[in-house]
Amino acid sequence: MKRTLLLQDVCDILVNRSVMSAEQRAQVLARQKELRHKVATLHDLKGDRAGHSVSPAEIIAALNLHSSSRAGEVITEDLVMSEVGDALGIPYKKINPLELDLAVVTRTFSKAFAIRSLAVPIAIENGELLVAMVNPLDRDVLDDINKVQKLPVRPIISTRTDIVKLIQEFFGFQQSVVKAERELVSPSVDIGNLEQYARLGVAGDPETSEKYIQNAVDYLFRYAFEQRASDIHIEPKRDKSVVRLRIDGVLHTTYSVPPVVHNAMISRIKSLSRLDIAEKRRPQDGRIKLLDRDRDVEIRVSTIPVAFGEKAVLRILNPEVLFQDLEQLGFVTSDLLRYRAMLARPHGMILFTGPTGSGKTTSLYSSLRAVYTPEKNITTIEDPIEMVCEDYNQIAVQPAVEVTFSSILRNILRQDPDIIMIGEIRDQDTARNAIQAALTGHLVLSTLHTNDAPSAVTRLLDLDVEAFLVSSTLLGAVAQRLVRLICPGCRETFTLLREEFEGLGLALPATCTDPEVQLTRGRGCLQCRKTTYQGREAVFEVMSVTDTVRDLINQRINADEIKKLACREGMHLLKENAVEKILRGRTTYQEVLRCISQAD
Repeated sequence: MKRTLLLQDVCDILVNRSVMSAEQRAQVLARQKELRHKVATLHDLKGDRAGHSVSPAEIIAALNLHSSSRAGEVITEDLVMSEVGDALGIPYKKINPLELDLAVVTRTFSKAFAIRSLAVPIAIENGELLVAMVNPLDRDVLDDINKVQKLPVRPIISTRTDIVKLIQEFFGFQQSVVKAERELVSPSVDIGNLEQYARLGVAGDPETSEKYIQNAVDYLFRYAFEQRASDIHIEPKRDKSVVRLRIDGVLHTTYSVPPVVHNAMISRIKSLSRLDIAEKRRPQDGRIKLLDRDRDVEIRVSTIPVAFGEKAVLRILNPEVLFQDLEQLGFVTSDLLRYRAMLARPHGMILFTGPTGSGKTTSLYSSLRAVYTPEKNITTIEDPIEMVCEDYNQIAVQPAVEVTFSSILRNILRQDPDIIMIGEIRDQDTARNAIQAALTGHLVLSTLHTNDAPSAVTRLLDLDVEAFLVSSTLLGAVAQRLVRLICPGCRETFTLLREEFEGLGLALPATCTDPEVQLTRGRGCLQCRKTTYQGREAVFEVMSVTDTVRDLINQRINADEIKKLACREGMHLLKENAVEKILRGRTTYQEVLRCISQAD
């Protein structure tokens, strides 16, 4: 028998559980027709979603009501379904696509059935099929699934928004992959039969494998944007290809596709990024520009041959992330003042250091944004250009035509630049030319791969730059790392003994004398999909080159001695700033230990 959860029933549950007041219940019921139309218009219910009524949870959530008993908490679709599930004795689950098996979701029952019943299988556990449903009281749907699958069915309750999105993304991607595979592995056309060859050439246009591959790649891009991914890895294995997304610095496996589809997807991506599709033996670099919800997104593409084929890594460059105010990057107040003083200098060199993926590019672009005015000529030299910005004169390194960091630097000094940004100092020629640019009245910003700020001095000396040139041009060095932030939706405080905290290798500041330390962590919630983290922020180590530091540089004193002197003059080490973020409740000690080594 089919039983439907009505809006009035759901409101009654929320009132009984003190989530909603009686007045709010009356408001929802009085405006239900208006709210239903609002949600239907907002989600543009067409195609796959046509014919489905808006769920009661969506109607309630559309009012953005605040809970009557939970201060500051908004009544969302997730909260409504969670409370309804508790009241019915049916577990609620926030669907995390990163945890799902594509095969289980798409091969258990058809897309048509999933759309019609608003139900999707999400896992097989202990011999039971877990099915996420908007209406878990619908016994007809449960019986139909049980008859077809011959497995006990355990319903769980989820939001209509999550289920519809999962159906569209997973089934859409899988159908594109399956249809493309079917065509790509089909027997080749016998070109000796001219009649057959000509006929297939005309008729195959509307339903070609290329169309399905395009759809699959489009689904992949949309999914990566929605999950806030910074990188997409497409990796060929022996008998399949694995797609992984890097989210908040951690890789998550999301899809697997057949090898023949992998090759076609790589070709599609290479075509979009204007790479040579036929060249599979050499690494290639390119870029794609896409429009995502009225904003431009740059994607940097890198392909490289590996044991089982071509691997592609796509770095997603969001202008909202790359161009930030300096205050948003994560500087503590004293370090921000120190760094702004460096940027205010008319000439000299500032270096950002850290491993790949530590946010140096974001710091460089944000610094350029902070100093840009129409009166200044800013020129950048990058390999490749990370984000195209018309305010700057951006030059891409092209070694094939002898356009290198060092050769461009020699030439742009004739272009009357005020500020020069160099993507990376990699060799002696680039280092010497960067120093020369700083000496001749230009502000130069660049990056080096060193573990801390004082080691930037040692690295320049190792590149055979004379010590007196380093001391006279270097304004300062900034080391950085990225740490994940505690999810704001599930923060909780707890205490740790001082001895336990310091036993982790994390020193507390002198102002902290209590025997216990109050810390913050995430419980894991719907907002962060139980990861306890959401977003990232940089931890900095800012070293200014003072007169006393210059004296040590001229004497070619090692980095350890420079670090000790800089600390006496007020420099905060990476780990010290990380501990401050822990004490302020921004991140956890586990995350700091993961990202910052004991040596830093």
